[in-house]
Amino acid sequence: MMLLRASWSRRLRPPTPQVLRVKLCGNLKSCQSPLYSTVVPPDEITINYRHGLPLITLTLPSRKERCQFVVKPMLSTVGSFLQDLQNEDRGVKKAAIFTADGSEIANSTLMGILLMNDFKLVINKITYHVKCPKKEKLSNEHTTEMENMKSLVHRLFTALHLEEFQKKREHHLLEKIDNLKGQLQPLEEMKARIEARSEAKSSGLLWTGLALLSMQGGALAWLTWWVYSWDIMEPVTYFITFANSMVFFAYFIVTRQDYTYSAIKSRQFLHFFHKKSNQQHFDVVQYNKLKEDLAKAKESLNQLRRSLYLPAQVEELDEKN
Repeated sequence: MMLLRASWSRRLRPPTPQVLRVKLCGNLKSCQSPLYSTVVPPDEITINYRHGLPLITLTLPSRKERCQFVVKPMLSTVGSFLQDLQNEDRGVKKAAIFTADGSEIANSTLMGILLMNDFKLVINKITYHVKCPKKEKLSNEHTTEMENMKSLVHRLFTALHLEEFQKKREHHLLEKIDNLKGQLQPLEEMKARIEARSEAKSSGLLWTGLALLSMQGGALAWLTWWVYSWDIMEPVTYFITFANSMVFFAYFIVTRQDYTYSAIKSRQFLHFFHKKSNQQHFDVVQYNKLKEDLAKAKESLNQLRRSLYLPAQVEELDEKN
């Protein structure tokens, strides 16, 4: 109950300011009535839409002033928004966004997805409850028109900037090819030295085999005509031939390859090559990967140039490179 007491003057004189004394009686909570105001509290975070873009308004903790952040829903992420907040106010030491149930939202989440539901913004251990306004759902016809408009804008942008993009792509591929060639040059020189030594060893092994076969034939001829007769040496040559057949069959079982001179030479060449590579610390896996990347880059460059230039110009550019 509120009682008002006013003091009035008895004499007629010019009116003076009146002073009212207010005395509150009873329980204050029972006398209070709900108050309604359109003024936003200074520490509340609000979200409004202006020209179709969300506008987040909040109070900076250090400067104690309201600041507005314009968000691009399909381009901005939660991480970029928090980074903009820290760049605007250095007093923001730590900032994070959580869902209404307390789960932390990843920095890679798009702001468009975040603004679909209410969330919590924590700034320097202070939690702000943010309510997202509900956007009106568009009709199916309007949605179709918007999608068609977006598709048209995308096609126009692609048509207007395709050549510029392809030029940048060509420049990027040329730089990549030069970089790969620079990495491959020392490896190519080392590989050439290892291949030369491996080729020499494999060829020497073949000449050694020829020399052994010649010595075997000469020894059998000497034993046949000068020491013994053919009747004695015939069983010896038979068992020698049978032993050679067993050696060839064992080679096939071990290597799963036919016993041919070209296959033997290739196998021995690879054996000497990998052995020498390990000794000189030549990384075969890295070399093969660089060669594959270089081939892919050259193929991409050729495909790009076919769409940019005439066939004669493409051949001229390939000869220069």
